[in-house]
Amino acid sequence: MCRSIKVLRSSEETATDNEARAAALQYVRKISGYRKPSKVNEAVFEQAIDEIAATSQHLLDSLVAGHRAA
Repeated sequence: MCRSIKVLRSSEETATDNEARAAALQYVRKISGYRKPSKVNEAVFEQAIDEIAATSQHLLDSLVAGHRAA
């Protein structure tokens, strides 16, 4: 679905908050169909980005290194 979103998890380094936010922005743009929301939708658009970025960062921070699904 979101082929332009890069993989943020690697064994060498942790994704930054900016990288998680950029991926969240791409995701919200893709599912909403808006590259830039109208003024009336701007707050909810930004809130979704913030929530998705925070949840993504939580996931990345919680993953146990070296364990992948079989």
